[in-house]
Amino acid sequence: MDIEDPKDVVRRGYDAVSRRYDEAYGAGTKYEALLNDLCRRIPSGSSVLDVGCGSGVPVARTLAAAGHRVTGIDISEVQISRAREQVPQTEFIRGDATEVAFGTASFDAVVSLYALIHIPLAEQPPLLRRIAGWLRPGGWFVATTGHGAWTGTEQNWLGSGAPMWWSHADAATNRAWITQAGLTVEREEFLPEGDAGHALFWARRPAQSA
Repeated sequence: MDIEDPKDVVRRGYDAVSRRYDEAYGAGTKYEALLNDLCRRIPSGSSVLDVGCGSGVPVARTLAAAGHRVTGIDISEVQISRAREQVPQTEFIRGDATEVAFGTASFDAVVSLYALIHIPLAEQPPLLRRIAGWLRPGGWFVATTGHGAWTGTEQNWLGSGAPMWWSHADAATNRAWITQAGLTVEREEFLPEGDAGHALFWARRPAQSA
């Protein structure tokens, strides 16, 4: 198939599998420990950006329920429509994360789970630099990335009949990109999935010196 515009493949893929994806990956309970950990690390009433927010569950819903002000962005119109229904108190933006603009030091945390892996490799380092700029000093960046380098397409993703496209750098490259963006990696974990897996990074924008 022609994948001259891989982002369009991603957009159409998530439009097609939005509900199926939540069912397949247990949207109601996944990331519980991660989100509880994040809530312990950020001030009450924090501003949080969810890059690749999907249907708003569980990240935006959990953080909003904890009293944080959440903004979600996703490329899929169906995902954003469902997110607005499921988490009405949250602002959701339908758009390309590599093109959206936010002010400097706008957020106490930026979360991006299983979203960077759908962005072309050449666009990932510039996005990470922008994310670093959106964070307030001391703010957290929590993200899943590829663990092994791979770019490819699955033609019938989750049995939906729609294709999906991914583009991964390896974990060491992702760590380097996050560091080069101006963030300090505090923790790195391997998240197994089938025969492979992903890397989970906890990184922080350095606090301003006194």
